[in-house]
Amino acid sequence: MESNIPPIQNSSDSTAAAPTRGSALRLARHSATFLGVSVVSGALLAGVALPAVGAVGLTAKSTAEGFDDIPDDFKTPPLTQATQIFDAKGGLIAKVYERDRTVLTADQMSPYMRQAQVDIEDARFYEHGAVDLKGVLRAASKNAESGTTSQGASTLTQQYVKNVNVEKAGDDQAAVQEAQRKTLGRKIQELKVAIKLEEELTKEQILTNYLNITYYGNGAYGVEAASQRYFGKSNKDLTVAEAATLAGLVQNPSQYDPKLHPQAAQHRRDVVLDKMVENGHITADQAKEAKAAPLGLRFKEPQNGCITANAGMGFFCDYVRHVVKQDPAFGASTADRKKFWDQGGLNIYTTLDPDKQAAAQSAVSDNVRVTDPVSAAATMVEPGSGKILAMAQTRPYGLKTDKNQTVVNLNVDAAMGGGNGFQPGSTFKPVVVAAAMEAGLSPTQEYSSPNKLEYPTMKTCEGTWKNQGRPKAVVPNESASEKGPYQLKQAMALSVNTYFVQMEEEIGLCAVKQMANKLGITTRASGKPLEEVPAMALGVEEMSPLTMANVYATFAAQGTHCTPVAINKITTVDGKDVTVPAGHCEKAFSRHTAEVLNTILNGVTENNGTGAALSLEGNRQIAGKTGTSDHKKAAWFNGYTPQLATAVWLGGPNGGVEMRNITINGKYRTEVFGADGPGPIWRDAMNLALRGAPKESLKLADIPDPAPRTEPDPAGAGASTPATTPATTPPGKQR
Repeated sequence: MESNIPPIQNSSDSTAAAPTRGSALRLARHSATFLGVSVVSGALLAGVALPAVGAVGLTAKSTAEGFDDIPDDFKTPPLTQATQIFDAKGGLIAKVYERDRTVLTADQMSPYMRQAQVDIEDARFYEHGAVDLKGVLRAASKNAESGTTSQGASTLTQQYVKNVNVEKAGDDQAAVQEAQRKTLGRKIQELKVAIKLEEELTKEQILTNYLNITYYGNGAYGVEAASQRYFGKSNKDLTVAEAATLAGLVQNPSQYDPKLHPQAAQHRRDVVLDKMVENGHITADQAKEAKAAPLGLRFKEPQNGCITANAGMGFFCDYVRHVVKQDPAFGASTADRKKFWDQGGLNIYTTLDPDKQAAAQSAVSDNVRVTDPVSAAATMVEPGSGKILAMAQTRPYGLKTDKNQTVVNLNVDAAMGGGNGFQPGSTFKPVVVAAAMEAGLSPTQEYSSPNKLEYPTMKTCEGTWKNQGRPKAVVPNESASEKGPYQLKQAMALSVNTYFVQMEEEIGLCAVKQMANKLGITTRASGKPLEEVPAMALGVEEMSPLTMANVYATFAAQGTHCTPVAINKITTVDGKDVTVPAGHCEKAFSRHTAEVLNTILNGVTENNGTGAALSLEGNRQIAGKTGTSDHKKAAWFNGYTPQLATAVWLGGPNGGVEMRNITINGKYRTEVFGADGPGPIWRDAMNLALRGAPKESLKLADIPDPAPRTEPDPAGAGASTPATTPATTPPGKQR
């Protein structure tokens, strides 16, 4: 056969650029014969079918020049691996990955696996360099005889280089296709890198890398994931028959899929076993025994992502994902953080307490059914650290809307995978009190607290808010009997709306906003800014349960506010620590203010307070607040002991369900309030979560009890919705 390629011009030819001495030596040593064979065959380079060199217009001269232009610094990227997310006690929450892979060292791999893969893929692997010249000659001869390009002679090292290029391409499909293109330029690049690798790595290192990167089908990358997927065991525990089955998959994972094509897989396994006998690595008797064995599959479907988490932990798992992808601690840019997450290979140890998670999940599930028109969500936070201990909701994590599943985490803000939040109602009133105490008001502060009140003019951070409606906007109390004067302790116990509007008038809206900011409320749950309006005191700006749980955790921690923390520690699979964002704690208000809050919120749960029916087992001292929003579309109970704060929300998942004349958990209700809707959920969750924990007392202020004036509404709800005339709705008011 005549070649279409002009002869290689020597260095004396003035039109040719001489290759460097180093590259010339490598070419001479590794591939002179190889290139000659490729020219003769017109079809083969490095064992891969190629177009005739002349057909692509590439001369041998330019090939030699291009060889020098290829960068020498080929670096194997960190392999994409699975990440495991654990709870605070070391239990696995979920495994997440872009590619299911666990990288092993050589001694963690089955010797059978290592030998079987070599025998079937590249039996002369330990004898040749980057290029198997004997294999090239054999393949070229076979292809010439058959008139096809069905035979290949790509070495295991060359296959490894190709796999690395595919791995580096990631999810960029164009880059993946480019890495797999069978072109002369591409194969020469792979050849150069293979030559370099053979000079820098041992054969055992190359084989180990190959076994970690190779795809074995059914979403399994590398031998460990493949062993777990098909046989439910670690790679080091494989039998010779099982190792041969996996080794046979590499050539064509779909064709030899043992789950879909068991006969083809068994035949391929037996071919591998014959190769192992032929090369003297197992005996004929061993092969006979292995062939007689069934495939013995214990196939495990791929389990990927937060959707696989148990005990309602899927939402917290998803929250952790958002933390990693958004916190600058894990990368300077969005792209950097995504790459860090997608690369995987992490062990993420979280703050989630499995016992408290079980308590919260049990409480929401036992009180609200998945099929109910409303949902419930509960978040638990540790005072003084900001650690998120539990995050539960009634509707399960998933994509099947016909089964009432959702991926919207109702516990958190929209930016972290949640919705737009819900009006917290009267549970926001303690924020106003904290601002008032810091402004110097007395714990016995008294206001006239009429049954109805036109919103007064109030100072804001930027100027003044005026009630300019015609007629003017009015705030009422929940029942006709609620009219003052009241002092703070009784006003909080009865959740008297007009009292807190008058308090807000005295200290100004700016003071309330600034206190909210100190407590971690910098925006609404949707991300929109807080508005300085009088109805702010009555909780009309939407919040998430995590935000409110963290506010009440600050009350429990004597005024120390900590940013929410979900991650305790991260290590890579090789044991290296990754820097994680530490919780930032600072004083939001004084100890005096904290003791006043403890006292008045403790009063809500005692005597005639709106939460008097919510006592805990063992007479634990508690503090908390009920809240009900506009049109009964959301109801809350937020409360705490010194060691645990919990916020519970109840309402329509999209905020549009009026909880009047409604059936929840099989019980008909004319209307729902904070004390009789989310309140029992809070009580059940706290009782379970604190069972066996030491009883701790709240630090209380000495505030004289005012003379009782009125009884609370029989519903005991402390509703906070400021009613207005239809013509005027103050800014921030939600109808």
